[in-house]
Amino acid sequence: MYDWAASAMQTTIMVAVFPIYFVKVAGAGLPGGAATGRLATINTIALVIIALASPILGAVSDYGGNKKRLLAVFMLIGASSVAGLFFVHTGDLHPASWLFILALIGVTGSFVFYESLLPHIAGRHEVDRVSTAGYALGYIGGGILLALNLAWIQQPGWFGLPSGPGLGESDATLPARLAFVSVAVWWLLFSIPLFRRVPEPPRRLEADERQGESPIRAAFIRLGETFRELRGYRQAFLMLLAFLIYNDGIQTIIKMATAYGTELGIDQGALIGAILLVQIVGIPCSFLFGVLAGRIGAKRSLFLGLLAYTGISILGYFMKTATHFYVLAGMVGMVQGGTQALSRSLFASMIPHHKSGEFFGFFSVFEKFAGIFGPLIFAGTIAATGSSRNAILSVIAFFAAGAGILALVNIEEGVRQARASDQAAG
Repeated sequence: MYDWAASAMQTTIMVAVFPIYFVKVAGAGLPGGAATGRLATINTIALVIIALASPILGAVSDYGGNKKRLLAVFMLIGASSVAGLFFVHTGDLHPASWLFILALIGVTGSFVFYESLLPHIAGRHEVDRVSTAGYALGYIGGGILLALNLAWIQQPGWFGLPSGPGLGESDATLPARLAFVSVAVWWLLFSIPLFRRVPEPPRRLEADERQGESPIRAAFIRLGETFRELRGYRQAFLMLLAFLIYNDGIQTIIKMATAYGTELGIDQGALIGAILLVQIVGIPCSFLFGVLAGRIGAKRSLFLGLLAYTGISILGYFMKTATHFYVLAGMVGMVQGGTQALSRSLFASMIPHHKSGEFFGFFSVFEKFAGIFGPLIFAGTIAATGSSRNAILSVIAFFAAGAGILALVNIEEGVRQARASDQAAG
């Protein structure tokens, strides 16, 4: 249910409504693609902060046995920041930027603790089922609220909101600003089952842990140890590196799509509707991608997904109309969930089961770093060329580089090494 709750933040704030609002309202008056570039930059700032802090936060929660309490703290930071966006009006670029950064830190930080609860509530035989069920619920929950937001943004009169021509700025922006408030309420409301029903995992003293040791110092020591050990599993390490690079491109497209479409003059209703289409298409296509992987292999399926993303970037360069944006949204929905799910399962097949917790902790850190460099290069390309069209093409470099490293991965060797390690460990 926390996936259901927090996905509203990701769909409405990170992807659909707020990027449009940021470009058209908060960044009104900025020249060319400056607002889009600013949005890319603040995405980068927030992700750098949380990526650096994630291992430290995880260590603090392990030492203190307070995962749910810290989850609540970051959820409240995020939800209150999202609610604060209600007060952003035309030209309020700096408040909008800081509130968005805090909201991103809140949701991403809360997921550090949320994901760490999974091994404590699900056995080995049901972890995949519980995890994918959460992923599916996130698609559905985020999609439902986004559909409601789209309805009152497009037809405010149906909901008793000001409508028609000649509205003042405050009335004209009210539906979008209420969408921000609805996300905060949705996030808080549907988080209640987690806090009421999921027990706090008991604190456990690790064998190499010294009483009174600084959790921050221990976090950096263990991160270094895990990194050195992971390098011994060469194929898994290559897979992780490939994922870091190509997922950076995927996350950039997700975060910058509506801002780019807004800059091109596409109607906000069409943009939000297209993001809703991604949610709808993504549910069955995630499962279909798994079927495809069973027939041609996960690695080949990932190559097809990256090839599709390359095509999406090229078509995005030539995009002019809302119809083009809908076509691209459908393509993204077909490959988005599948590529991310197969990346996780492929990595899981090449690591020893008895060390899966450590290695997936490192996977989580890499996953959070993904999405930092793409928006940074996106913003830099806009600054250098003055064109978001050129910036959308720059993302192809991440797919090409990631595919190149993925081609070096020998899955069979990686699986053999992981099994040998498990057998040696007994």
